Parts: sequence; C-alpha cells; structure tokens
Amino acid sequence: MKILLASQAIAGHFNPMTGIAVRLRDEGHEVGWYTGRTLAGKLGALGIRHYPFDRAIEHTGDNLNELYPQRARLKGPMAIRFDGERIFASNVTSFFEDIRDVHQCFPFDAVVMDNSMFIQRLVAVVLGKPVVSVVAIANMESDPLVPPMFFGFTPARTPAHKILHAGARLVSDQFVTKPARTSYVRQLQGYGLSTRRGTPITDETYRWSHAVIQTGTASLDFPRRNVNPKVHYVGALLPHRAESDLGPDTATAPAADARQATASDRSYARTVVVTQGTVDNRDPAKLMIPTIEALKDTDTRIIVATGGRGTDELRRRYPLRNVVVEDYVDFARVFPSTDVFVTNGGFGGVLLSLSHGVPLVTAGLNEGKSDVNARVEYAGVGVNLKTETPSSAALRSAVDTVLGDPSWRARAQAMRGQFEVEDSAGAAVEVIKAVVATAGTRGTGTPDAGR
Repeated sequence: MKILLASQAIAGHFNPMTGIAVRLRDEGHEVGWYTGRTLAGKLGALGIRHYPFDRAIEHTGDNLNELYPQRARLKGPMAIRFDGERIFASNVTSFFEDIRDVHQCFPFDAVVMDNSMFIQRLVAVVLGKPVVSVVAIANMESDPLVPPMFFGFTPARTPAHKILHAGARLVSDQFVTKPARTSYVRQLQGYGLSTRRGTPITDETYRWSHAVIQTGTASLDFPRRNVNPKVHYVGALLPHRAESDLGPDTATAPAADARQATASDRSYARTVVVTQGTVDNRDPAKLMIPTIEALKDTDTRIIVATGGRGTDELRRRYPLRNVVVEDYVDFARVFPSTDVFVTNGGFGGVLLSLSHGVPLVTAGLNEGKSDVNARVEYAGVGVNLKTETPSSAALRSAVDTVLGDPSWRARAQAMRGQFEVEDSAGAAVEVIKAVVATAGTRGTGTPDAGR
C-alpha cells in the first residue's frame, strides 16, 4: 500500500500518529506524511518521506499567539470560536489543494488524517480516495445522550440539566462554532458541494471518513444512543519511542533527573507529577506553581514537566530536594511510581496516566480540555476542579481526596486493564488495511454520510 498521513503541525495532533506511520513502514508499505516544515527533522529521524505544507498556514503549539496576537486575550467560548475558524477551518482549501499536488508525485491509495483538518469529504468525494481519520482527542461526534462540546458538562441527569444542555447546544451552534462552519461550508461550495443544514462541523470527521481511529477507550467516553460502526477505539495512541527523543515539543523526551528521582528515591510517602502540557504552559501560575505551593511542605516528591518554558526560573524559585523541575518528563517511565497526576487535561497525558492506572486531578477549560476533564470526572478516575486557575488549597484538597480513598486508584487501575490489552498502533493499522482492501474490491465509494 501507499499511504499518506496528514496532520496539523501541532504536537498533540502529530505525535499520536507516529506509531501508526512506523508500523506501516515496518510492514513494508510506502508511507509519506503531509505536515508542516517544522516537523521535517522528526520525520527524517523516523525514515518517513515528508511532504511539507505549501499553501497551508503552519500552526504549531509555539506560534499561535505570535500569528494571532489577539488570541492571547481570549478566554472560554470566545477562544474556542476564534480557534475553530482561524486555526482549523481556514486551512481547508489549502490543505486539500496541497494534498492534491502531493498525489501527483506520490499516488497514494488512502489518506490517514488528523481529524481536525476537516478535508475528509474533499479527499473522499473530489479526489476519490479512501479516508481514515485519527481522533487524538475525546470522541467529538454528536449524540442525543452526549452533552454539547466545549462546556465541560457530564451527561444530564435531571430535566433541569437537559434544559441547560439544550440551551448550551444552541449557543454552541449559533455562536461558538458558527464561524468555523460558515468558513467550511463556503470552501465546500468552491468545489460544488453543499452540506446538510444543522450538521455540526465536528461531525464531518465521522460522516465522511471510511473509518475513524479513536484514541482512548469506550469506557472513557459518555454513553451514546447511537453507536457509529465506523469508530474504532484503539486505546492510548502513544508517540513512537524507538528514538531517544522525538524532539523538543513532546512530553515524552527523556529527563534523566526526574527518572532517577522516582526510580531510586523511596524516602517520600507519595509522588505527584504536574504539567500544563506543551501549548498552555506560558503562565506557570495557572497550575504548576499552585501545585508546588500546595505540596512543597508535605512528604511528597513533586515532579514538574514545564513543556520547555520557564524551567530555570522555577528551579531557582523552588530549590527544594523534593521538587524536580524538567523541560520534558518521560511519563512512561515516571508513571509506574506516581500516585497522582495533576494536569490541565491534555488528552494524550490523560490516556497515558490511565494506561498506568494513575488517578488524576484535572484543572483546565480551554482547547477542549473541559470536555476531557468532564470524562475523567464521569468515569470516576479523577477529581475535576473545573477551573483554569485552581488555588493551592483546592489542589491540596483534591490530591488528598484522591489519595485518601483507594477507590479512585482502583477505578484507574481497572481502566488500565483495558489499555493493556490494546496494541494501539497495530489495531490502527488493521483498520487502515481493511479500508484499503474494501476500496480495492468494491471501489472507493462514498462513506456512509447519512449519520
């Protein structure tokens, strides 16, 4: 097979797909990757052919506020509204035209794409190629039982909650996601296509893909009335780890001091790891500093992953034996001896934590993190503080709550068992091969878009 992977140049979208790419390569398939120029070095290290963005604007975790200075001032629904239109929907035509050019020199059999590119329909219908989407965040498909996105709701339990959810869904459709959908529809019209009125833009991934590789497990999703047979949960899609370092923007780069501290120092009663991820980490006062302040005077080893910002400053501020501050922490090595993971709710980190049976304390609202944290809360595997800026007192109370009741860890350990049976990259590759095989025997066809 000739497979083209395509993704945003944002670490959280690119990294989970690297294991799929390497598995395909190792099985002897020809693999190319369409993404931003900043990732050329990583793809070279992986031995994957790179097709860089040409027309498309390259968005990374580091340049969003530089490209759009007004973005830094936006919060909540306004931030989501802005990101939806400017970071995601605005590139649709450019992504597709770039990929159409790639096809001239690399005549791929199928495209495996980051769901947030929103070009599934154009590739499937206009280019006539099978599409497999990779969803590296929580399941975004709408359903009558699933709360509206971006509000951090858990499923409605009372009539009052149902009314609240209905109002929030209306606000989302008519305000939060409307600019992105308007841009998307306008670009489809340029290809003679129209879309059904009232369909959320986030459903396009699920309607127009031949299959959807969904990270996580069904148990971390909310109950659904309609089960989409195209959606395949594959567990925690983790970055490929054969190389010692996937680069400076990934939270899995090795941190020798942190590894040695957790592996050999048993003098502390508990170990807590805290991070604000690789995007929302400019202000350590949101989560990192309050966590250190909450626990610095307790019998706790505190490991802080800064994501590469403000590391030296934090080290100078907290020159304590029980505080380890690193740019990047190899979570896979740290989590086996971790008692609680404190995070703003990046889905990759949440999945990795649960794959090791580590319960969580979450505090994050933006970039869809409120919905991830609501799932953590609903599954009973962590305490959701429902804020971007928790106090030290709230964080200490939440950590004590999780550690004081063994049922939190028991539920996280039960979920760990579900991750342990998954060969995530292998399961994803099997989905891709099945889609290509079906296209080869029956013709590409149009995905079942009637859902």
